[in-house]
Amino acid sequence: MPKYVYAFVEGNKDLKDLLGGKGANLAEMTNMGLPVPPGFTITTEACRVYLESGVQPAELAGQVVEHLEALQTAMGKRLGNAEDPLLVSVRSGAAFSMPGMMETVLNVGLNDESVLGLARSAGDERFAWDSYRRLVQMFGKTVLGIDAEHFDIAFDAVKRARGTPDDLGLDAADLQSIVASFKAVVLKQAGREFPQDPREQLELTVRAVFESWKSPRAITYRRQERIPADLGTAVSVVAMVFGNLGADSGSGVAFTRDPATGERGIYGDYLANAQGEDVVAGIRNTLPLAELERLDPVSYRRLREIMVTLERRYLDLCDIEFTIERGTLWMLQTRVGKRTAAAAFVIACQFVDEGLINEDEALRRVTGAQLAQLMFPRFDPDAATKVLTVGMNASPGAATGAVVFDSATAVARAAAGQRVILVRRETNPDDLDGMIAAQGVLTSHGGRTSHAAVVARGMGKTCVCGAEELDIDGVGRRLIGPGGIEVLEGEMLSIDGISGEVFLGEVAVVVSPVVEYFEGALDSEALNAGELVRAVHRLMGHADARRRLVVRANADTGEDAQRARRFGAQGIGLCRTEHMFLGERREQVERLVLAETDAEHDAALAELLPLQRADFIDVFTAMDGLPVTIRLLDPPLHEFLPDLTELSVRVALAQQCGQQNEKDLALLGAVRRLHEDNPMFGLRGVRLGIVVPGLFGMQVRAIAQAAAAARRDGVQVRPEIMIPLVGAAQELQVVTEEISAVLAEESERTGVQLDAMIGTMIELPRAAVTAGRIAESAQFFSFGTNDLTQTTWGFSRDDVEGAFFARYLQRGIFGTSPFETLDTEGVGRLILLAAQEGRATRPDLTLGVCGEHGGDPDSVHFFHDAGLDYISCSPFRIPVARLEAGRAALNQR
Repeated sequence: MPKYVYAFVEGNKDLKDLLGGKGANLAEMTNMGLPVPPGFTITTEACRVYLESGVQPAELAGQVVEHLEALQTAMGKRLGNAEDPLLVSVRSGAAFSMPGMMETVLNVGLNDESVLGLARSAGDERFAWDSYRRLVQMFGKTVLGIDAEHFDIAFDAVKRARGTPDDLGLDAADLQSIVASFKAVVLKQAGREFPQDPREQLELTVRAVFESWKSPRAITYRRQERIPADLGTAVSVVAMVFGNLGADSGSGVAFTRDPATGERGIYGDYLANAQGEDVVAGIRNTLPLAELERLDPVSYRRLREIMVTLERRYLDLCDIEFTIERGTLWMLQTRVGKRTAAAAFVIACQFVDEGLINEDEALRRVTGAQLAQLMFPRFDPDAATKVLTVGMNASPGAATGAVVFDSATAVARAAAGQRVILVRRETNPDDLDGMIAAQGVLTSHGGRTSHAAVVARGMGKTCVCGAEELDIDGVGRRLIGPGGIEVLEGEMLSIDGISGEVFLGEVAVVVSPVVEYFEGALDSEALNAGELVRAVHRLMGHADARRRLVVRANADTGEDAQRARRFGAQGIGLCRTEHMFLGERREQVERLVLAETDAEHDAALAELLPLQRADFIDVFTAMDGLPVTIRLLDPPLHEFLPDLTELSVRVALAQQCGQQNEKDLALLGAVRRLHEDNPMFGLRGVRLGIVVPGLFGMQVRAIAQAAAAARRDGVQVRPEIMIPLVGAAQELQVVTEEISAVLAEESERTGVQLDAMIGTMIELPRAAVTAGRIAESAQFFSFGTNDLTQTTWGFSRDDVEGAFFARYLQRGIFGTSPFETLDTEGVGRLILLAAQEGRATRPDLTLGVCGEHGGDPDSVHFFHDAGLDYISCSPFRIPVARLEAGRAALNQR
């Protein structure tokens, strides 16, 4: 019989796929002998059965009853008992952490009778009614789907009547009246009474937790974090312990190190006389965890001991939830804590220095995406600013945008191209879409462990929490700061996630110190002073030592090449010659197009040659000693000519005025002659070299002459000539023969032997499936993954991304855009086929990639596994590619 329920003593932290992260870690702490309330976990397998069939497994009910009986025996209490009732929490917990995205219900088991027994057994009537109102409110929202606003209105009415800003000012009678109001809300909004049977409460709550896997916010979060959609969630049923039993009770969240910076110490939030949900919801502003030492020194010392124990057990930063019930400490959850990009690098190196992990493991714990975040700009410290207020620095970064007060507005304005800052009293899981759309998040309530902080850190979003001086009026679409300063929706704010400062208006940004490090702008003193930069330097060095893939740059100018080299490029994988024909040089291209005789044609090419030669000298000089792959002209010639519509209007207007510009008329004729309905599949790439006499020959001659000149100046030149858009071996053979002839001529003329590799881009499906034939004439393949993606999918990138990609992503057709992360199932198979067949023909065939996928972290791992020799990407992404190439190599060790 399938086993769907596990007691905590039966599990461990390695069973998170089965028990979810929460259940597996509760089991681990139980077996470590830590103070964990007893309970059991319903597996993710049970959830998957329910999601697939719509009904719970037939065996589940009996297994839940069996484990519930064992729990009641262990606690000496029974669910729903009118004298001293057992209460349980029902908590979601997937294999991957999804903070706040699924459901939790506390105090399950209370009803109109057992609440009186709880009051008697606890000796605290207020506590009992406070627990009951929490159950009705959470059950109503989570299980019955009632809008939280209905409960908030009833709650706020009582608080206003009593003149108190929060629930602590309410007595037992107030809370009893709130329970009655909440039960009336349930009856009106759900059409049924609040269930009095504790077993029914438990059954319905478990089902609601299963259902929450399919909630819009959970789906959005999984898509954002690339979590598989078919995993399901486990459900942990845990005996309740109570942090709302008075001043000697409370709940908190702790981190074993600062999740924002990585600094050693004790970090977290504590809230006296509160249940755990109050801490993360930001309903009341919390105290720093260090305050617990003053309030309850015994529990504080024990908590510190447990934090050290857990960090040594998990060998990582731990995020811990705990409750103190009348001086007794209970552990409710632990997990490997989410952290900022900066903290990830710093903590990884700290653990190496403490002898807990090796450098390989440290490298596994940082990602290229995190490194990219560290390279984002920061606010200029010398900029003129006006500080509105200061909150808690919950997630670092510098964000500027127009203020918006709800998630839907954030999404709408961001979709229209506007940068926004989402401002809320506190966020909740329903704000996820707005948090994704916003540049940053600002809240007036909550601390570093609130929903806003945890989710923002996980997404790499700038966040400032707990800015208490702000009065946020969501209804009036405004916020009021100190001194009565008013900021309306649409006005600009800037938030600093490092300092916690909130500025009026826009603030200028400056280069990140990590970018300064890569640029070589930091001196040795500055390098030694910054723990983050030292950590980046250390792990980049280890990645370089481990990686097999060479990392090159896509660079078209000497300046770009110099920057790429500073960022660690080991050559140029794509130098696009068409970029050298833009700007003032369009005139020479126009002359080539308008040439009517061979003499005019040759003269136009002769004018272009020295310009190309000078460009290549700059690039060769910058890349002294490193390979430079130069792609011959790829786009159709009409892209260098005036726009057809604009030119037509200009000619028509001139004719209306009785004027006539012969050059414009000639250009108009040429533009019409060269016009193509689908230029992507028209006269471009290798076809230009075959159809336009001498065009590729001129470019190759410029390369040869530049190489000769650079060598005479002492530069070690390693040119590679790449022919674009080849679809047939015959095309490559024809052009290769011309290139070889020109190189031989220039070698004889200059007296400098020019050995240049000749290869092709693989960017058409036909090229991939006939790679064996093409390799007969090619010394290297470079996969142009941008065009290969377009031609494989039948997409025109400029059209489809705006037309329907958003809908495809929303519907789950794409997990991510195939132009951002390589489609390994389709495009990837073509790459594998081409690599295999190409090397079968020519075993020493060099393989690389020059599309922007070369700098995408996930794609880099595929290219490593595919056996490519190098990847190439834009200069700014080179550090990311280097890091991920090192991490990819570790996966095969």
